[in-house]
Amino acid sequence: MKHKGDHISGWLVLDKPEGLGSTQAVGQCRHLLRAVKCGHCGTLDPFATGVLPIAFGEATKLVPLVTDGDKEYEFELQFGIATDTLDRDGQITAHGGRIPSGAEVARALTQFVGTIEQTPPVYSAVKINGQRAYRLARQGREVEMPSRRVTIYGLELLSAEGDSVRCRVQCSKGTYIRTLGADIAARLGTWGHLRTLRRTKCGKFDLSHKILLENLKNIEYVEERQKVLLPVITCLRDIAVIAVTEADAGKLRHGQSLSPKACEVADLSGKEAAAVVDGELVAIVRIDERKISPVRVFNFE
Repeated sequence: MKHKGDHISGWLVLDKPEGLGSTQAVGQCRHLLRAVKCGHCGTLDPFATGVLPIAFGEATKLVPLVTDGDKEYEFELQFGIATDTLDRDGQITAHGGRIPSGAEVARALTQFVGTIEQTPPVYSAVKINGQRAYRLARQGREVEMPSRRVTIYGLELLSAEGDSVRCRVQCSKGTYIRTLGADIAARLGTWGHLRTLRRTKCGKFDLSHKILLENLKNIEYVEERQKVLLPVITCLRDIAVIAVTEADAGKLRHGQSLSPKACEVADLSGKEAAAVVDGELVAIVRIDERKISPVRVFNFE
């Protein structure tokens, strides 16, 4: 019988290299770890680098939680040139715009903090009538992108040199940094596009968890590569943890509720928690005054 892979579970926080698409990066990691099942959180463009959380096995059940989390990026914005993709990989559509000073940029950045309206780039994975916008754009078809509301929690100028600036931004899910860069330039009366983009945080994962693809490739044996996986519970750092017995763990795995009297859940009514047995994640549960109900159940092989 053909071996199709190993049933492993956990997180790999890849520092995605430049020039590699997210799907390609995930495919390489899946092959290197010989995994049956995996998925990733928050697609990065090929020119972008940084934190790309990859879920294996039971961790895939938590992908939406990480994807919906806040993000942090550092980016370099070049002024005076516009491209059709809003980054350095696109075709130049305008050039010769003015180059604002660092002080002007710093003042403009304050105007983008808070909830703002943003129109995603035409060259993006947003679906229009069931089709990816970038595919329609590449076919030469006119694409009307719907605007969306996103939240910018923080936006700071890191440095300014020549015709470009480096900035750091903390933002909600769904924020397009390419659009943010172009909008900043427009607010300053010029054009702009991203020269570099690096994600430094995605949900609870940041660069302190990262592993380089080359380092993963340099680990000789598959079994040793699998040991670099972080526990499934890693992405739940800010959630309360309650210990349950083996018997109660069995009930949760079968979708049954527990009595709050069976666990120490004081002050947790109305909240979610991670139920564990001997340190292993059993379920994400919802706690109220009358019962502890499983929301998401995990079964490790």
